[in-house]
Amino acid sequence: MKRLLRTIFFFSILGFLLPSSIAGDGNWARVVGPRVWTFPRDHGAHPEYRTEWWYFTGNLQGDAGTRYGYQLTFFRQGVRYGLPASPTPWDIRDVYLAHLAITDLSKKKFRFSEKISRAGPGLAGASTGGLDVWLLNWSVRMKGNEIFLYAKSQDMELELELIPGKPLVVHGLNGFSKKGPEEGQASYYTSFTDLTTQGFIKTDAAGNRVAVKGKSWFDHEFGSNQLAADQKGWDWFSLRLSDGRDLMIYFLRLKDGSIEPASSGTLIDPNGAAHHLKLAEISVSVLDRWKSPRSRGEYPSRWKVKVPSAQIELDLSPLLADQELNTEGSTGIIYWEGAVAGQGTSRGRKVSCEGYVELTGYAGSLGGLF
Repeated sequence: MKRLLRTIFFFSILGFLLPSSIAGDGNWARVVGPRVWTFPRDHGAHPEYRTEWWYFTGNLQGDAGTRYGYQLTFFRQGVRYGLPASPTPWDIRDVYLAHLAITDLSKKKFRFSEKISRAGPGLAGASTGGLDVWLLNWSVRMKGNEIFLYAKSQDMELELELIPGKPLVVHGLNGFSKKGPEEGQASYYTSFTDLTTQGFIKTDAAGNRVAVKGKSWFDHEFGSNQLAADQKGWDWFSLRLSDGRDLMIYFLRLKDGSIEPASSGTLIDPNGAAHHLKLAEISVSVLDRWKSPRSRGEYPSRWKVKVPSAQIELDLSPLLADQELNTEGSTGIIYWEGAVAGQGTSRGRKVSCEGYVELTGYAGSLGGLF
């Protein structure tokens, strides 16, 4: 009964679980062409668009050689475009959600936590002047050239400082990232792909904080109704190669089993120069699968990644098979997001790689939700 009541509550307030005709008044801005960017302002919120997220993932090491992966994500979801003429702090325009996950390779454990709140009187929010997003005691803030992450749950804690090692990347052709064939099926999408990271994490309630260092990746994306109803989910890869190249790939999967032709990627050179990759330039083959004992969703679990024009060929595997999140307490979506690593070649030379993979729509379709 409690689960049913929670489900009714979330369906009643979360606009992205309802058709846009119900969730809003049709005034949301759409991504229909290139954007004139202004930073650091554009690291902040864009409330004229319905959906926005700030996404951090990273691969870290402790002093004793222990390995970790982490994910910290903040979502802003518009429920309605306008507020009453005399609004109160409790009126809902946007809902804020967040996910925290830590993979502890030494203990072979994966834990996640989630939060949800209206803005209310200081409960959650996102600045429109720069990167400053918070949800209760979780936050991401940018001061100068440094980004600070903090999140604490009953079992986990994360406190990290991130410094960009490469310039910001704007993904997509002509400055916006297409997600489908229709006008407006697109997003504005930027990344810091090479963030030198240090700080502390805690992976269980009984443990101590562990000093860590490594590399992180930051995605910021916003748009309105960018996914079509026939799009089931996506496979997203963010990889850092040992020769200094970075690679982002996303495939939008259609319900008929095919791949959305607008799917694409970005290759980033060691000097930070970014190159748009069309779907025809990318090949990802699934070599193995893992079935969740909880959701029964069956996820890809090993891949062969090829970008022939860039002379890249990689064999990629999860560092832990079970990195599935069931976020019924926030977004209501079951998905797999996990740390990965691999080996291969780049420009004819052997390389290693590490990063993150996100898999959605394998335990329920996402078509039309974003």
